[in-house]
Amino acid sequence: MSGKRSGAFVVGMMLGAAAGAIAGLVSAPRTGQETRRILKKTADALPDIAEDLSSTVQLQADRLSETAIKNWDGTLVRLKDAISAGVEATREAQQNGSVQVVETSVLDDDDRPASHDDRAPHR
Repeated sequence: MSGKRSGAFVVGMMLGAAAGAIAGLVSAPRTGQETRRILKKTADALPDIAEDLSSTVQLQADRLSETAIKNWDGTLVRLKDAISAGVEATREAQQNGSVQVVETSVLDDDDRPASHDDRAPHR
């Protein structure tokens, strides 16, 4: 989430700087010819600015993607561990005779998923 915010901040900063430069040039007490020359230089620099902005956004997107993948991998590992612990606890409880496991199916007689109303309530 913070990667998204910092990317938005960088984009906002670049756009604000460009808008400020244009506003400054337009309101500056220069001759028209001088102002046009400065605007032309600024316009010529825009592709470089856009490329820098694009690179920055791409880097932020890559970082966000890497973070999401790392978080997902960690979640998946914890989920697998929890499932394994549940299976092991169930086996131990069965061996001790304290729990009887009844297998159920969510398929009806036609091998189609049963509707929610067809299933026995879980207690």
